[in-house]
Amino acid sequence: MATLYLAANRFGLGRRFDDPAIDDPKDWLTRQIGDYDPAPPALAGLAGREAIATAYAEYRDERQAMRREAAAMPMTEEEKGMDPELRRLLRSAIRRHYVDASAARLSAAVATSTPFPERLVHFWANHFAVSADKQTVVGFAGHYENDAIRPHIMGKFSDLLMGAVHHPAMLLYLDQAQSFGPASPFATRVRNRGKGKAPGLNENLAREILELHTLGVRTGYTQTDVTAFAKALTGLTVAGLGRGAGQRLMPADARPGETVFIGPLHEPGAQTILGKRYDDAGARQAEAVLRDLAVHPATAKHIAAKLARHFTGDVPPAALVDRLSADFLKTGGDLPSLYRTLIASPEPWAATPVMFKSPWDWTVSMLRALKVPAFGERQNIAAIFTQLGQPVWRPGSPAGYDDKVATWAGSAALMQRVELASRIAGRIGDRADARQLAPLVLADALTPETRQAIARADSPGQGIAILFASPAFLRR
Repeated sequence: MATLYLAANRFGLGRRFDDPAIDDPKDWLTRQIGDYDPAPPALAGLAGREAIATAYAEYRDERQAMRREAAAMPMTEEEKGMDPELRRLLRSAIRRHYVDASAARLSAAVATSTPFPERLVHFWANHFAVSADKQTVVGFAGHYENDAIRPHIMGKFSDLLMGAVHHPAMLLYLDQAQSFGPASPFATRVRNRGKGKAPGLNENLAREILELHTLGVRTGYTQTDVTAFAKALTGLTVAGLGRGAGQRLMPADARPGETVFIGPLHEPGAQTILGKRYDDAGARQAEAVLRDLAVHPATAKHIAAKLARHFTGDVPPAALVDRLSADFLKTGGDLPSLYRTLIASPEPWAATPVMFKSPWDWTVSMLRALKVPAFGERQNIAAIFTQLGQPVWRPGSPAGYDDKVATWAGSAALMQRVELASRIAGRIGDRADARQLAPLVLADALTPETRQAIARADSPGQGIAILFASPAFLRR
């Protein structure tokens, strides 16, 4: 069994060219839990909430001005063939925030000496997925991972849940910032005035928290629970991004990009969710629901199954799921305890079933193996992951990227990796020797066939391409 390779790739992100030898794989992984740095140097200098929110507000104002100009002045035939809104978005600061954060994420993954926790950052960011396909989320996506996910992966699941739900990226992505209690003071005032349609309730966030983030599907909650939870969540919004009702009621000292609770938007009264009554306590009403959901037995089972699947394959062993679930309930969702149980369990160390690296994992492990830069400008980094089928922070749905083998094992997807490996090999030339790299990065998974293929390569670059496209390197 290739335990060294599994430790470095199934649990980690691949060996770095300068990594010391791994004497005890399980001890190596366990020590990383204590050594984890939630704010690695690669992330320093990225924009904060206020700068991101201000950039989006400026973009929104420019877009509205362009629309007014377009309505006032007929377009030429040439102008009709252009998409000024898209062009503006690509040039805007919010796009730059996305590109910078994507590049910083890659740099952090390539440089880290704690690849197991870094993998867990990516796992949890995908569990609590937001998607930069939505314009309001583009600039916030990187900040969300760095501010809501990274600080909490070594704490309680409840804190991770609270951090994710209350970040502006999540509130904007699932339209919570535009959700108003039907009987809230503000909605009642609008109806009484008879001017326009009263703002309504949006259930997106409540539904996804129950279905994706905590309990899981078919676990006993009803549509009535979803609606009641959505009402409890009303009042949460984001400062500095719009001109609607929420912004008019915003506290004067609220800073752009700050998550704010506005009482007049909140649905008054108690809510009953999963048979438990939650009295109206403003923002604390939803927080109480979240705390209970975070330690619910169904949540324990759902999180256990998802973690187990990530480290064992499409059909996680029932024994491992039960072990992780029991640990979750015993510790109140203590995440480091779950990680230690995962490391100590025999199931993740099995060589079968074969698990394929996602485009992100494969690219990161390739770059970790190299001493020399493989990519050029930051803009190119974002484009490369788009070409490989896994654009950073753009899964396209709240469910995140699929964690199943078939998703990343298709012939077309593998061919794209072979082509990229060849391009990178061409860029590197003779500055790296696959004959020296292969024993390091493949360790006990290096087969005689791969060793021989590398030795027979016509050039150093071809040897590198063979290494990075080898069956063992494509797997984790």
